Amino acid sequence: MFENLTNKFEEIFSSLKKAPSLDEKQVDEGLKSIRLALLEADVSLDVVKEFISRVKPKALGQEIIRSTSPGDMVVKIVYDEITSFLGDKNSEITLNAVPPVPIMLVGLQGSGKTTTTSKLAKFLEKNNKKKVMMASLDVYRPAAQQQLRLLGEQNNIETLPIIEGQLPADICRRALSAANLNGCEVVLFDTAGRTQIDFQMMNEIKQIETIINPAETILVADSLTGQVAANVAKEFKNTVNLSGIILTRADGDGRGGAALSMKYVAEVPIKFLGVGEKIENFEVFHPDRIANRILGMGDIVSLVEKASEDLDQENLKKTEEKLKKGQFSMEDYLSQLRQMKKMGGIEGIMSFLPGVSKIKSQMDQSGIDEKIITQNEAVILSMTKQERENPKIINGSRKKRIANGSGTDIATINKLLKQFKMMSEMMKKMSKGNMKGMADKGIPPELFNQLK
Repeated sequence: MFENLTNKFEEIFSSLKKAPSLDEKQVDEGLKSIRLALLEADVSLDVVKEFISRVKPKALGQEIIRSTSPGDMVVKIVYDEITSFLGDKNSEITLNAVPPVPIMLVGLQGSGKTTTTSKLAKFLEKNNKKKVMMASLDVYRPAAQQQLRLLGEQNNIETLPIIEGQLPADICRRALSAANLNGCEVVLFDTAGRTQIDFQMMNEIKQIETIINPAETILVADSLTGQVAANVAKEFKNTVNLSGIILTRADGDGRGGAALSMKYVAEVPIKFLGVGEKIENFEVFHPDRIANRILGMGDIVSLVEKASEDLDQENLKKTEEKLKKGQFSMEDYLSQLRQMKKMGGIEGIMSFLPGVSKIKSQMDQSGIDEKIITQNEAVILSMTKQERENPKIINGSRKKRIANGSGTDIATINKLLKQFKMMSEMMKKMSKGNMKGMADKGIPPELFNQLK
């Protein structure tokens, strides 16, 4: 997420931190680089101008000139301003109303509204313990209503039954009545999108808003569209009582322009990020954490939260008990690899760590990529139960059989056995000391050791 912008900022700050002191010329050169980096990230020109105008006087202040670490102070100033532009603090969704609480999702066609509706529904059921009903108001796009119904069936979320030919206004009234009868506490309205903003679309949304009186009207926008997303946000803000934004495809956004522009342009908070296709790939938007990630400082808090959500706690407890006894088998190692896959693989974890661009560069040089997890999993699955419990018995003929079974070669088998030996030794040391290390989070340490 936002890799391009992160790389640029890391280069700029690396240069500033090397200077023993900063004069006005150096500050101007640094800000010029920051300005260019933001423009290349597709941040709105107005936003870039405002950002620089806020940073410059602070960077030239006496507290910076006299600082023993002026470069670090500039980083702090930039961090504070990015956080301010992103929204200062995360904004929770409004549910403090008489149930069923209506929430309307709006946006252009193709922005991911229907998928996001199901993600938000699942999030509210899991985290807010609310019973949610979803209702599709998209009577124009072929199979749009059927798509939402299918998502509801797949994820055990209640969906308003479809009545062919019913108009959006009538669907709204029926949804509120049905939600009330079924004891649903929240109703999510998935409105119709268009390929572009038009008069008819906006009129329909205003009519729906009048009927349901939503507690929240949330714009779903594709972060990959950059400035276009910011302009769309402005149009919706001028038409309806917009209260928040959900950015989709944030995991594929290497620039970050939409995230940095939309809060400032639309004057409403970004509430969530869509970070993948699966229903659980949905994150609360924390401005301070995103600012950390943009500036290459990492986001360890989110990584720990993600680990606690994604990892099988019962499995971790069993592994911990084994480690306390100094035991660690290939079966345990396979479990660790699968836990890592659940967290998004190597790249998914790396994106939360400080100095991510440097780490990725080291990974590229070491030839480490996502395939190593899948490859090692295939190798272990090609072993017999006896071999997994006691890898020391794996001789030449067994290696050949395992290589054939996993579609790899003997060199790959040897590498895995070496990694396993290193990890086993590390786990034995951990069993005698601190049990809250990396293995406790389901992260195979040897993958990180190769980066040293």
